[in-house]
Amino acid sequence: MAGGLAGLLDDIAALAKVAAASIDDVGAAAGRASAKAAGVVIDDTAVTPAYVRGLAADRELPIIKRIAVGSLRNKLLIIIPIALLLSAIAPTLVDIILMFGGAFLCFEGAEKIYHKVAHRGSADHGDQLEKPAVMVGPEAEAETVKGAVRTDLILSAEIMVISLKGLIDEGNDGIVRQAIILIVVAFLITAVVYGLVALIVKMDDIGLKLAERDEESSQKLGRSLVNAMPKVLTVLTVVGTAAMLWVGGHIILVGTHDLGWDGIYGPVHDIEENIADVGGIGGVLAWLFNTGVSAIIGLILGFIIVAIVSRFHGSDDAEHAKVTPGA
Repeated sequence: MAGGLAGLLDDIAALAKVAAASIDDVGAAAGRASAKAAGVVIDDTAVTPAYVRGLAADRELPIIKRIAVGSLRNKLLIIIPIALLLSAIAPTLVDIILMFGGAFLCFEGAEKIYHKVAHRGSADHGDQLEKPAVMVGPEAEAETVKGAVRTDLILSAEIMVISLKGLIDEGNDGIVRQAIILIVVAFLITAVVYGLVALIVKMDDIGLKLAERDEESSQKLGRSLVNAMPKVLTVLTVVGTAAMLWVGGHIILVGTHDLGWDGIYGPVHDIEENIADVGGIGGVLAWLFNTGVSAIIGLILGFIIVAIVSRFHGSDDAEHAKVTPGA
């Protein structure tokens, strides 16, 4: 009996080790998959604070929580099931969808630069993602949450598809394993993005509270936080724009290779490998080269799409002016 019990305990211990190793493996895979979508995560973090701009301080966190719940619902109930289904029955379609998503990111990044340079303001086509909300009552809050969740659907789809593509490239086969890792990624990304958003939007309130204290050191820190927040938001916007161009361009670059055309990817890959052979800093230089090329591709493609959209948008405005009295 004692021998049988000892054997059972050994088996349980062995199973526990296997389970722990599996959990560690899933966690590591989820971490790597999340890192591949870092650029879109930065963009998601940069976009969301605009939805609570001008909101009463006591409504900011509740609204962010509602948006976060909606974002998680997008990932778990819509994006992951569709992505896994398409990956199983039509993997090429996943690459095509990812390419369209990459083109959208290039467009968004280039459009932000275009509007900044041209001083066109927020009335043009692409600024609907960044318009600050004006809150008046629960119905207006509900509409703002819906708008934020709709925007999140696009960004979250990019994040999850990029993560899924990373899992496939790393050899993580099996729909069950992929689903588990993607669910972990969904919770991790949502917590990181909306945790940072909450911290960003409340930072000035924290600064004001510190500035009201009697201690001189607290007052100085509080004033520094309040003064720093506009600069932080500006930097975040710039980084988000750069990330969109880089990630979007890289998706397009790799996507052309995955779809069977190496006209651009081949030379870039060859040069990158040659740079990587440089002793000591070759890896860093190769990454910088790939990132720079990806950003240039994103910028060029983005401006092409901006020009096309602006042309059609301008045509719509002209037609509207023809039929509008006094236009």
